[in-house]
Amino acid sequence: MKLATIRTADGTRAVRLDGDHLVDLGYADLGELFAEADWRTRAAASGARHPVEGADFAPVVPNPSKIICVGHNYTNHIKEMGRNLPDYPTLFPKFADTLLGAHDDIAKPAETDALDWEVELAVVIGTAVRRADERQAADAIAGFTVMNDISARDWQFRTIEWTQGKIWEASTPVGPYVVTPDEVGGVRPALAVRTVVDGQVMQRDDTGTLLFDPVFLVRYISTIVTLRPGDIIATGTPAGVGNARDPKVFLRPGNTVVTEISGLGTCTNKVVEA
Repeated sequence: MKLATIRTADGTRAVRLDGDHLVDLGYADLGELFAEADWRTRAAASGARHPVEGADFAPVVPNPSKIICVGHNYTNHIKEMGRNLPDYPTLFPKFADTLLGAHDDIAKPAETDALDWEVELAVVIGTAVRRADERQAADAIAGFTVMNDISARDWQFRTIEWTQGKIWEASTPVGPYVVTPDEVGGVRPALAVRTVVDGQVMQRDDTGTLLFDPVFLVRYISTIVTLRPGDIIATGTPAGVGNARDPKVFLRPGNTVVTEISGLGTCTNKVVEA
């Protein structure tokens, strides 16, 4: 299934893709849907239909209880940043206020001149888990979506701790769909990922090369804290970020940045003045 949250005149709605229409599932958003123990059954329900064409996609889960991001998780990206392969995942948080819809504009903050792109496979949790074993971790994955972990590099590297460069308000497109594992080859999918800026390919890789795969990350993170329905894990970005180029290249107003993952969909966002 491909599931989404869309904005309508009556508020946001959780929907399922059915051909060229989106079927209303009776919930305000996917976070509400995933909170139901039998959400998979409920996601097959029939309801009002909205055309896909012209749909206004909200963040797939507008208000997750937590967003955990992983750094240094593609071998090529680690090497381009001049670092050694890590023994454990590098984790940092985001907040719901950072999220954008898949086609929303990205307003470049006036405070940064180093706005960078990062295409990421994002895991969406469908079942609460703590200290998950292999089976529990796999079962907890509702599906996958696309995230663009937009980063203010000048703020990120002010200190050895990255968070301040990663949590700018309304900076992180996520969506348009949450795609269930059965549609993409399971809970450890090997999917082509890429970023295109104004028609130029900047990043290209395959999620099969992740150092720490989605099941491992659910197990690892749930050891630390309970993962709840609707929570998001961003699994890291491959080589090709603007900060690692010579000379460095950053996003400017007027740019269009496209982040896409095969089988999941595309975030297409125009960069505008704040």
